[in-house]
Amino acid sequence: MNLTGAIVLFAVIWFIVFFVMLQIRPKSQAEAGHIVPGTPASAPADVRIGRKALITTLITVVLWSAIAAVILSGAVGLADIDWFGRLGPAAPGGG
Repeated sequence: MNLTGAIVLFAVIWFIVFFVMLQIRPKSQAEAGHIVPGTPASAPADVRIGRKALITTLITVVLWSAIAAVILSGAVGLADIDWFGRLGPAAPGGG
C-alpha cells in the first residue's frame, strides 16, 4: 500500500464511521423543547459535530491501523478475494 492508498483508505473509513456517528443519540428540537423559528421541529437540537468528529477520528485510527496491518502483512491478498476467478493466474514468483 502506498501513501495515496493509505490516505484514501483513511478518508473512506472516516466518512463511513462519521455517517454512522451522526445517527447515534440524535435529539430533535421537539424533544429538547426549544424549536428555533424557521426550522422544522425534527431538526437536530445539539449536534455536537466537533465531538462526533473527534470520536470518529479515534475510531478510524483504530480501524485503519488494523486494516492497514492486514494489507501490509500480506495475510489477505487480491487473489484471496477473487472468488470468481476473473483476475487470471497468479504472477510467477510473486504472492
